Amino acid sequence: MEDQQEETFVGHLEALRSVLIKSLLALAIMLLPMFMLAPTILNALIKVILQDSEVSLNFFSPMEVFVLQIKIALVLDVLLCFPYIAKQVWNFILPALYNSERQFIKSIVWISSSLFIIGVLFCLFFILPLVIRFGMSFVTDNIQPVFGIGNLISLALWLSVVFGLMFQFPLITYALLRFGIVSYQTMTGKRAYVLIGILILSGLLTPPDIISQLMLTFPTYALFELGLFFGKK
Repeated sequence: MEDQQEETFVGHLEALRSVLIKSLLALAIMLLPMFMLAPTILNALIKVILQDSEVSLNFFSPMEVFVLQIKIALVLDVLLCFPYIAKQVWNFILPALYNSERQFIKSIVWISSSLFIIGVLFCLFFILPLVIRFGMSFVTDNIQPVFGIGNLISLALWLSVVFGLMFQFPLITYALLRFGIVSYQTMTGKRAYVLIGILILSGLLTPPDIISQLMLTFPTYALFELGLFFGKK
């Protein structure tokens, strides 16, 4: 019996090792193409974020743009390889799940990915241009903006990830209700605490300006209510 358990444990380790190797190999293979694509993505990001704002971007060190392109390539690499990596992880955990659990997790993966993409697009096309316009509202004859490309793109990447993650709120709410971890009555009775928690998270995760904080808070809370609606039995 112990020998069988040991063989099973070793088999799981081998399967996990295979998943890790395949995932890392996929990331390594796609990194160079993503780096070659990074300049095009960088220019597209700048156009989307700045839109019609008359803002000139500057870089303050010889390697700044190159480092930015590496960051963009890494993000693109992870995003592009995510479906393949998710499939490998899925194949690893699949044998241990019941049929109902398989269907639930499978649907959650697709919904989670969609919500993440929606959060990123919402941030890039709506929030960041709004932040830029808010910043430009302080321009006077004596105060002129000088925007660093490194700061702007790093902010865009960070906020995109933050919005993508915060847009997972309906799934978290739905899962808590579905598995009976928290009752619907308890959750609805704690709406004020949830809103305060979202406000605190928004303040911690966004720049110190009220616009981006509120624009993260409102859709996140709306998504929490959406999760409540679908999680109600």
